[in-house]
Amino acid sequence: MTPYVHGYSSREFDRLADQANALSELLHHDTSYPAGSLVLECGCGTGAQTAFLASRNSAAHIVSVDVSGASLEQARLRVEAAGHGNVGFLQADLFELPFAEGQFDHVFLCFVLEHLTEPAAALRAIQRVLRRGGTITAIEGDHGSWFCYPQTPESSRVVQCLVDMQARLGGDSLIGRRLYPLLAEAGFRDVRVSPRMVYVDNSRPDLVGSFSKNTFIAMVEGVSGQALSLGLIDQRTWDKGIGDLYRATERDGTFCYTFFKAIAVR
Repeated sequence: MTPYVHGYSSREFDRLADQANALSELLHHDTSYPAGSLVLECGCGTGAQTAFLASRNSAAHIVSVDVSGASLEQARLRVEAAGHGNVGFLQADLFELPFAEGQFDHVFLCFVLEHLTEPAAALRAIQRVLRRGGTITAIEGDHGSWFCYPQTPESSRVVQCLVDMQARLGGDSLIGRRLYPLLAEAGFRDVRVSPRMVYVDNSRPDLVGSFSKNTFIAMVEGVSGQALSLGLIDQRTWDKGIGDLYRATERDGTFCYTFFKAIAVR
């Protein structure tokens, strides 16, 4: 597991919640498991996605794991506050999952593979605990799919800083485009990938706030200290780039970003 590029600040906790709320229908409307299913959620983090997974699959039992005990505690509190009683939590490394072979009917992971130095190895490790005929669902973004209007060289540069920072830490913020080959090479079959595009303009003010500002721009702003200290960008270019991103949230601006959702079978 690489260091988490976005950090563990209270603002990041809020950003993850905003992201989950903004994208819940887009990403999770077709995530449905039969009653009685045993579902493993890998890398649940602070539980932003767990709450939606639990609410949409109230008759399934979910085991959510994460390597961070602190994140697990926040996830537990979030899920309990939402009134969901079908989730259990366990601290575990997804490369060394403490479960029997074929123990789970389904596996779910969202925004996890991008943070791993060896996503293919992680998928093979996860495959061991999935029963034959069971499904894996993996959701990832791809920062290379982003564009906005008006777009400037500076706004593109600050987004590239996020891509570069994650690469320096061993992750891949362009991993959405790799889901099909990663799953196929890990030995999964019947791999199906569907792009999920978020398009935002001023006719959708809810997404202007929850996605453009509080999810995407906040994510970019989160690497400012690292990008500046490493000399990836200078302060003037950074400030203008961030200002230009906010400019694209104004009345005549637009934002667009694509997520990728893959479902495959063991």
